[in-house]
Amino acid sequence: MLSPKVQQYFKEQNVWYEEASTEYAGALETLQIPLDSDFAQFYLHAETGPTFYSRHQELYHICWFVLYSNYDLSIHSARETLKLPEQYLPLDAFVGEGGYFYNRQTDQVLELSLGQRLQDFWAGQLQPQWESFNSFLEWFFELDHSSHTSS
Repeated sequence: MLSPKVQQYFKEQNVWYEEASTEYAGALETLQIPLDSDFAQFYLHAETGPTFYSRHQELYHICWFVLYSNYDLSIHSARETLKLPEQYLPLDAFVGEGGYFYNRQTDQVLELSLGQRLQDFWAGQLQPQWESFNSFLEWFFELDHSSHTSS
């Protein structure tokens, strides 16, 4: 279940929608995302526009990007340029030579950047920094007051 912290945060901002869009559900299905997953529940109900902004960064609203942009190109670019396995979906535009990737098989989120971190990933030495999409969202929107930092 999607974290109550995340739900409450978006409800307080009046950008949490109880009714899920059938178009957005279709967009998630094209990405092979189960609609009962936390990832899907977030993108089906929270919306502030085409992106979410926090920590001086933008995250894609994945459903919006699938429907209204060339998100397939972002996926293709991540796979070709960064040599990422098929299960990883880009969560942002990889601005500043770094970005976040969702593993649709494990629900983990990985932060990658060009250089050593990417080389460590290719060598199997870099583990996802967030064990779940929920924990990533709580960190990204500064709802988790633990000392986690991505380094």
